[in-house]
Amino acid sequence: MTAMSTSTPEQPSLSVAETDSVDAYAQRIVDAALGAIDVFAIYLGDRLGWYRSLASNGPATADELAARTGTHPRYAREWLEQQAVTGLLSVDHDEPPHFTLSPAGAEVLTDERSLAYLTPLPRLLTSGAVQMPALLEAYRTGGGVGWARYGSDARESQSDVNRPWFELALPGALQSVPEVDDLLRAPGAAIADIGCGGGWSTIALARAYPNATLHGFDIDSASVELARSNISSEPDVAQQITITEADATGLPESAFHAVFAFECIHDMPRPVQVLAAARRALVPGGAVIVMDEAVGEEFTAPGDDVERLMYGYSLTVCLPDGMSHQPSAGTGTVMRPAILRKYAQEAGFARMDILPIEDFSFFRFYRLSEG
Repeated sequence: MTAMSTSTPEQPSLSVAETDSVDAYAQRIVDAALGAIDVFAIYLGDRLGWYRSLASNGPATADELAARTGTHPRYAREWLEQQAVTGLLSVDHDEPPHFTLSPAGAEVLTDERSLAYLTPLPRLLTSGAVQMPALLEAYRTGGGVGWARYGSDARESQSDVNRPWFELALPGALQSVPEVDDLLRAPGAAIADIGCGGGWSTIALARAYPNATLHGFDIDSASVELARSNISSEPDVAQQITITEADATGLPESAFHAVFAFECIHDMPRPVQVLAAARRALVPGGAVIVMDEAVGEEFTAPGDDVERLMYGYSLTVCLPDGMSHQPSAGTGTVMRPAILRKYAQEAGFARMDILPIEDFSFFRFYRLSEG
């Protein structure tokens, strides 16, 4: 899983661990703590509806914001002041002061259709923080923390953060690769979306390929329920889509022109078995398309911001989820191309090609085929 950004990730800099400065090392920890405070404060503003109220109804005093959202004014004042101090809101000099969310802030924090929408990131990180006692136990024993335990914060944040990229960027990305686009436009094309989560990838595929039938699969019952709810709100494609609660190792054989796996292979305890099932599920000439994190080709330290973010996801969510079902490959979020190539070869694929799709957030696309 990942968070989205339209900016270019920072390049690696000298590791603070390699300096002799106690002050620099200490400042790194202080900066991290300040970032964590912002993450938790953004979570509060998101879940309590404070950002949406400021975006939709304009500037507010603490009492006005509390009245609008059914929350307590004393907490609203503390949060508004913190947001102004940290620079996410502006404040006037009236008495009482009015706090304002800028248009840029409104897009990043409230616009679910924008590629810059990032509020789900603090939501996901907070869901991991809540599980710290369970994570400590898993780290000690080799156990795990299953996806269901992270609750709606994790499930909805992953769905919400990927949605704009699927809706706005996925059709063009696939159409830019003729061999993939032709495959999906084949008469009577049947497309599987394994690990479909909230279903936005399935919906985007159905909209991009209106003559195809889409079959979404997910092992998590709450995600299946979420996907079905999302699909019911999209009547133009709902008739094309079927969502099934199922383990992807049980895919029907020789049934699909293409099988997609969006940002899920690294979470699976048995990725080779899933990929083998996906290979058997293809009709002749079909392909499996994997979208996963665009991490570096090999481990390098210090790493860039993408690597730092993906290791953060892996430490708190993805690796513990994968380890919660044993035996487990224990892949984690940082699935480098060589790891996926190994899984693909063990699953019986003859080729793994990296597709020429660039600037799709922090993702890389792979095509697995028989030859």
